[in-house]
Amino acid sequence: MKTDILVIGTGISGLSYAIKVAENHPDIQLTLISKNNLSETNTRYAQGGIAVVTDHLKDSYQKHIEDTLIAGAGKSNPEVVRFVVEEGQARLQELMQWGTSFDTQEQQLHLAQEGGHSEKRIVHYKDQTGLQIQETLIEKVKSFSNITLLENHTLVDLITDHHTKTHSERCHGAYVIAKDRAEILTIAAQITILSTGGAGELFQHTTNPPSATGDGLGAAYRAKVFIEGLPYVQFHPTALYPKVDGQTFLITEAVRGAGGLLRNSLGERFMPQYDSRAELAPRDIVARAIQQEIEKSEEDFVWLDVQQMPEDELEKRFPNIKKTCSQVGINLPQDWIPIVPAAHYFCGGLQVNSVGETQLSGLYAIGECAHTGLHGANRLASNSLLESLVFAHRAALSSISQLEYLKTNKSKKIELPQWQGEGYNAEISIARVHKLKQKLQKTMTRKAGIFKTSAQLESAEKKLKKIFDETQELYQTNQLTAEMCELRNLVSVAYLMIKQSQNIRVNEGVFYNHDLAK
Repeated sequence: MKTDILVIGTGISGLSYAIKVAENHPDIQLTLISKNNLSETNTRYAQGGIAVVTDHLKDSYQKHIEDTLIAGAGKSNPEVVRFVVEEGQARLQELMQWGTSFDTQEQQLHLAQEGGHSEKRIVHYKDQTGLQIQETLIEKVKSFSNITLLENHTLVDLITDHHTKTHSERCHGAYVIAKDRAEILTIAAQITILSTGGAGELFQHTTNPPSATGDGLGAAYRAKVFIEGLPYVQFHPTALYPKVDGQTFLITEAVRGAGGLLRNSLGERFMPQYDSRAELAPRDIVARAIQQEIEKSEEDFVWLDVQQMPEDELEKRFPNIKKTCSQVGINLPQDWIPIVPAAHYFCGGLQVNSVGETQLSGLYAIGECAHTGLHGANRLASNSLLESLVFAHRAALSSISQLEYLKTNKSKKIELPQWQGEGYNAEISIARVHKLKQKLQKTMTRKAGIFKTSAQLESAEKKLKKIFDETQELYQTNQLTAEMCELRNLVSVAYLMIKQSQNIRVNEGVFYNHDLAK
């Protein structure tokens, strides 16, 4: 296949990028790769909303900038923080013009407050903001004739000089695997956009869908693209303890913003002992406090108390949470909700510049798989959807300009080789892949989770070496499958995370090594 632009990942970043390009340049051909169906992305599970300054009487850009820098523990890039905050309102208006609905009150956008924010500035749609955005963008993207959609396709590898045996120092597209027939396609592209999300599946509890296996990160690592900040994994403080249909369900921070209180196994409210902002402290502080309370008790969870919230308000603001809790026998607002911290968001990723370009020409990264400098050591709540919109816009403008240059200055055509390895005959054991993945998740959760020690990281590295060796043996002796691709990527990301963690010398934001606190 040949295309002008290949977009891998169809959450808010990939879809808004594609719409921006297709709408203004009908002559440009885009191909969008979705790992499952178009709707199954991290974006659809985002409950809270988008942090945008819209009430300039009570709020200001400067307040939002300061809140972001404080949450980022001094590791955010001030210039990036400034332009993301200042460009947010224009991107929100664009999203609304494309058909996205948000909650209103008295003909104004209803603004919620979340941890770490000094003002109410979270634009939302009930407790299903991500789903509302995802469905709107899917409908919009399907209206363009110059966009080809490939669902149920997984990224295998980026095509670089390593494959072409040239010295162009560019990304030439990607190899992707069609899940239904295990066929590997070669897709040639002038520009490749990674919008593949994070790797929450590295841990036993994650608010991410099962598809969050670090595919873009793993492929970029093998292509020798610089990746930074991986140890800064944000754990969401409040995920429903009993899994629902095998998945961890997120309880949005907005519930605490609306008055929800955290209580330990004795029923005591504990957050004021840890931080003056109590339940509305930044996520890293709340998640660590919860984990400490869990470790002090004989329970595997703490409680979220919403009894003080009127039932009609709960039904109006958080209908999906109320419904999901009732599925597991929790009757809100009377019952307390058992919650645990869960891996939620990767603050690190592929190093990019202010328009989303990586160090490899022709390759951009936007969304959670990118390290833009916005989040630093800890993401401020609801800044991720904002970042996605701003960087998708900037990457679109930059890549269009680059594409026009490439077409004007026609370069020598490079023949892309087909994927090597189709001759393997052995049938891969899905059970063996699943077992290795569980072993990896257990290792990362216990030794590289919210709390770490240097000895635990060293032990994790040794265990990971054995998992890597087994994974390589499977990879080299079996026909490739989507599940094998995922395991391979998770192992790569885990290795990078552990090695980078060992080089950190101070506890900042979401990173905490007990040995560094002594």
